[in-house]
Amino acid sequence: MTRYQGRHRFSRRTRLTAGATGLALTIGLAVAITTTGDTGTAQADGADKSLFVDITGQRRNVDVPRPGPGAATGTFTVDCGDNENGHFNPDNFIAQPGVRNGARHLHDYVGNVSTDADSTNESLDAAGTTCRNGDKSTYFWPVLRIDRADEDEEPGDPERSHVECPDVKRVLRDVPRRSRATVDKALTELRSQITEADAKLRTLDPDSAVDEVLNPLRDKRFTTLRQLSDTLAESGRRPRGLTRLAPCTVTDGDKADRATLDRDTEPDAPGKGDGKTGTDENELPGNEGEIQRPRVDLTFRGSPAGKVTAMPRFLRVLYGDAKTTTNGPKNARRSWTCTGFEDRVLLDKYPICPQGSKVKRIHDFAGCWNGKDTDSQNHRDHMAYADAQGRCPQGFMAVPQLRISLTYDIPGDVQRAAQYAVDAFPEEKHNPLSDHDDFANVMTEDIMNRLVACVNTGKRCRE
Repeated sequence: MTRYQGRHRFSRRTRLTAGATGLALTIGLAVAITTTGDTGTAQADGADKSLFVDITGQRRNVDVPRPGPGAATGTFTVDCGDNENGHFNPDNFIAQPGVRNGARHLHDYVGNVSTDADSTNESLDAAGTTCRNGDKSTYFWPVLRIDRADEDEEPGDPERSHVECPDVKRVLRDVPRRSRATVDKALTELRSQITEADAKLRTLDPDSAVDEVLNPLRDKRFTTLRQLSDTLAESGRRPRGLTRLAPCTVTDGDKADRATLDRDTEPDAPGKGDGKTGTDENELPGNEGEIQRPRVDLTFRGSPAGKVTAMPRFLRVLYGDAKTTTNGPKNARRSWTCTGFEDRVLLDKYPICPQGSKVKRIHDFAGCWNGKDTDSQNHRDHMAYADAQGRCPQGFMAVPQLRISLTYDIPGDVQRAAQYAVDAFPEEKHNPLSDHDDFANVMTEDIMNRLVACVNTGKRCRE
């Protein structure tokens, strides 16, 4: 089973919510705070058991329109990985630009490596990507977690305490070639500092961790990060708020989740958000547990009604609605199914799959564009869905339709016990109806032209 699993499992009885830890998440970080280990695990209030149904008892409800004359029947699949580099954050630059933790739930990213609350067309265009063909588009959706609510941390864990620091490498975007040796040297030094701090931590009582380990480590990291920031500034690429990554924490499974310390911030780069909503690492209030990494498939399809035209660069497209409790079900979409049962996709239930079948989310984005705008006030009106025959509404034209498929290895006992759920706004209470997805097109003209040519000529292309 592929999943992000940390060294510890914390019970609700031992959880200590630390405001300073939340500050580390919401100020200046677009990624997980995980230098020495993988994403941590914890417990949370899971989804209601009434939200789970056996997929084998559901009727077929997916009708695929028959291609008409001149249909665009090809597909174009982009390999952007499965978020092996751990790009997570609770931001949404499309719906809530500039707001840290604006989503209040964690997003899973592939494609553009820089996506966070402060992303702009310019920053996305300047960043790197996980896509093999160089597609800098950003694709992101709420994570899926397993919550085994009654399990506590096992006693006697030999790795019960360790130092955890923000991942500096992840925020260094597009380092100039002449600065790479300096950056590599600094990253090596930062790793050595953590190793030394970990070794010292093992000889100390946890009560002295802050004074004896974390404060000295913070000072060393601050000096290294300041020097690195100054070096990059000489090439015109000074990263924002780099020294804010200096503070680290200690995970202590016996006494509390964290020992924390005051956070240093750069006065010229204040953070956004309230700084109080995050808790432990990638865990947010009401959205806690073991993050599952899916197998990701990104495929653009044509139109059964005719040829498609190219998407404009920087087009934003939303799928589903994260706030169905507030907005109603109008924009909610059927997302949930199991492999081998894609002809029955659920709207407001999580599937329980038979043996040999895996939990799957299918996100079909709108494939009709108004021909003018890359975004709209509500982030929806510039896009539309085709009708049952695949025809776009009047005033809209067909563009390549994105389908994101996410396949998960969720154990059968977890499914039957209703112990998995999607991250959501607190008021949604993990409602599967609130499943959603976001896409911003940052493909070059060459990649988009290849995509359009592929689907319009009926080919099956992979890049």
